[in-house]
Amino acid sequence: MHFSKAVVKHRAAILIIAIILMIPSILGMAGTRINYDMLDYLPEDMDTVVGQGELLEDFGKGAFSLIIIEDMNDKDVAELCSKIEKVDHVETALWYSTLADVSIPKELLPDKIYDEFNTDNSTMMAVFFDSATSADVTMDAIREIRSIAGKQCFVSGMSALVTDLKDLCEAEEPVYVALAVIFATAAMLVFLDGWLVPFVFLASIGMMILLNLGTNYFFGEISYITKALSAVLQLAVTMDYSIFLWHSYNEQREKYDDNKEAMAVAIHKTLASVVGSSITTVAGFAALCFMTFTLGRDLGVVMAKGVVFGVIGCVTVLPALILVLDKPLQKTKRRSLIPNMGKFSSKVSKIFPVFVLIFALLIPPAYYGYAKTNDEVYYDMGQCLPEDMEYVIANSKLSDDFNIASTHMALINADIPSKSVRGMISEMENVDGVKYVLGLESVIGSRVPEEILPDSVKEILKSDKWELLLINSEYKVASDLVNDQVDSLNSILKKYDETGMLIGEAPCMKDMIETTNHDFQVVNAVSIVAIFIIIALVEKSASLPFILISVIELAIFINLGLPHYFGESLPFIAPICISTIQLGATVDYAILLTTRYKSERALGRAKHSSVSTALAASIPSIIVSGMGLFAATFGVAVYSDIDIISSMCMLMARGAVISMLCVIFILPALLMLCDKLICATTLGMKSKGKTPPKNPGIPEITQDVKVEVQV
Repeated sequence: MHFSKAVVKHRAAILIIAIILMIPSILGMAGTRINYDMLDYLPEDMDTVVGQGELLEDFGKGAFSLIIIEDMNDKDVAELCSKIEKVDHVETALWYSTLADVSIPKELLPDKIYDEFNTDNSTMMAVFFDSATSADVTMDAIREIRSIAGKQCFVSGMSALVTDLKDLCEAEEPVYVALAVIFATAAMLVFLDGWLVPFVFLASIGMMILLNLGTNYFFGEISYITKALSAVLQLAVTMDYSIFLWHSYNEQREKYDDNKEAMAVAIHKTLASVVGSSITTVAGFAALCFMTFTLGRDLGVVMAKGVVFGVIGCVTVLPALILVLDKPLQKTKRRSLIPNMGKFSSKVSKIFPVFVLIFALLIPPAYYGYAKTNDEVYYDMGQCLPEDMEYVIANSKLSDDFNIASTHMALINADIPSKSVRGMISEMENVDGVKYVLGLESVIGSRVPEEILPDSVKEILKSDKWELLLINSEYKVASDLVNDQVDSLNSILKKYDETGMLIGEAPCMKDMIETTNHDFQVVNAVSIVAIFIIIALVEKSASLPFILISVIELAIFINLGLPHYFGESLPFIAPICISTIQLGATVDYAILLTTRYKSERALGRAKHSSVSTALAASIPSIIVSGMGLFAATFGVAVYSDIDIISSMCMLMARGAVISMLCVIFILPALLMLCDKLICATTLGMKSKGKTPPKNPGIPEITQDVKVEVQV
C-alpha cells in the first residue's frame, strides 16, 4: 500500500514529470532511424551477408540497381549515364558506353552483351552505389536518379523497393495511429460506463506509447514493421489495464467516502492484477527474441517494453489523471451497455457436449489450413507494395522488356585463371533460367580487343582480391525455381572457388526462407512452453495449462488457416509473429474465466454452477478486451496499402474475435468435461472439489460480481 499511497499523494508531480518526459520522448522518436530493408536482419555469419560486406569494402559497391530507359536515343542515354554517375553515392553507371566510347559502333561489341542491354525501344543500365542497400543516402540517390531521368526511367532493385516502402510508410503511419485511436475510442464508448473515460485512458496510454517509442532511440534503429505496429499494439493490449483500474476505483468509491483513499486501494489491487495479466503478454513478445532472423527481436523487445510501460502508466499516470478529473468523470458516467449474462452462461454450460463436439470437429480443418498457410507464404517484399508503385512498375518493365526477374552477383578469387573463369561462366549460363553472366571474360576474347578495354571497366569488375560476375535470371526472387537455381550456381561456384560467394537479393531471400522456417518452429515452441509454465504457476495446476493453451491454439489455427481457404497468401513474417502475439495477448481471457471457475469450485459449488458463474462474470471483460484489440487493429488493416502491415493487423483483429468466441463457448465446455481431472490435478481443489454445494442453484450474477472479476 505504500506505493499506492505515494502515487495518490504525489499525483500532481507524477503528471508534471510525465508531461516533461514527453519532450525527450518526441525527440528520441524523431531521432530513431527506421530500417526498411528486411535483409538487414539476416544473421551476420551467412555467406550472403559476408559477401555483401566484401563487395562494399573491397569494390566500394553496396546497393545495385538495374535501370530501364525507354524511347531515348543513344547519345541522350550516354548523357544520362554521365549525369547519373555524378549523383552523390553512385559509384558506377554501367552501360555500353562504359565498355567503349559511343563513337565505336555497337556492332563491334559482343552480340550477346549488346542484345542483353538493348531492345527495340528500351535500353538497360546497371548502377552501383557506394553505400548500403537501405542507407538513407542510397534512397536519396534513387530519388535523384528518378528526378534526373523523368518518366522515361524505371529503377528496379532492393534500394528502389525500400525507397518506395519508406515513402509509403511515412505517408500512412499518422493515419494508422489516428484510425487506431478513433476505432478504440468508439469501442470504449460503446462498452464502458462513461463518456469521458475513453479520452482519459487515451491520454494515459498515449504518454506511455510516446515513452516507448522515444526510448527506442537507444537501440539506434528499429524496423518499419515495428514502428508501424508498436503504437497500435500497445494501445490495444494495454487498454485492459486501464479498464481494470477504472472498475476497481469505482468499486472502492462505494466503500470509501474519500476518493483518494479509494484510489489507493484500487491501485494496490490493480497492480497485482495487471502484473499477472501482463506476464503472459510479455512472454509472447519475448518469444520473438529467439528468432535468428533478428526482426523478431526488434519487434519483441519494443513490444515487451511497451507492455511494461503500459503497466507503469496504469498505476501512476492514469490514477493521477482520474483523481484530477474525478468530478467530470463521475458526472458523465452511465450504465454499461453489456447486459447481465447469467441466463446466457447457464445455457452455454448446459449444452456443453455440443461445444466439445464443435471443438473436436474444428481441429482437423483448422490445423490443415494452418499448415497450408505456412507453406503458402510469400517472401518477395515487392508483393507487399501496390501495383502502381514505381518499383513494381520497374520490375514489370524489366521482366517484360528484358526477361530479367532477378540479378545475382558472384564474388570469385581474383587469382582464378581466366580460362577457369570462362569455364565457370559457361557452366553457369547452362543452368536453367540463367539469361547470361556478365564478367570481365564476357568482354575480353571476343571482337573487342583487350587494349581498348577502359581501366574503368576493369575496376568495375575486378579488384586485387575479387572478381565480380553479374548473373541475370529469368526467375522471380523467392520462387522455388530461383532457389533451385541458386543451389546450382553455388555448386558450380564452389567447384571452381571454395572461397567464392553468391550474393544478391535472391540468394539472401533463400537464406531468409531457410532461417525463418526454423525460427517459426523455435518461436512457437518457446512461446507455448513459457506461457504453459506461467499458467501452471498462476493456476497451480498440471491440467489447466493444457486446456487453456489448447483453446487459444485452436483459435490461432482457425485464424491462420482461413487465408488458405480464402485463397490468400501472407507475408512470411505474419504467421511467426501472429501465433505468438495472439497466444500472449488473448490467453488472458482464458485465465480470467478459469481463475473465477476455480474460486467458485473451491467454495464447494457444483461444476455447472461454477462454470456458469465464472462465464457470466467474465464475459463483459472478455468482450471489452477482445473488441478493444479488434477495434485498434481493424481500421489499419482496411486502410493500409502495405500488405505486410495490412495482413498482420487483419490477423490480429480477426484473432481477437476468434479467441474471444473460443473462450466464451469452448473453454466452459472443456472445463465441464474435465472437471474431475482439474480438481484432482490442481492445488487447493482436490478436497474442496468434492464438497457438496451449499446451494446447487445458479447464483444470480450481479454487476458487483462482474466488477470484482474485472479487477
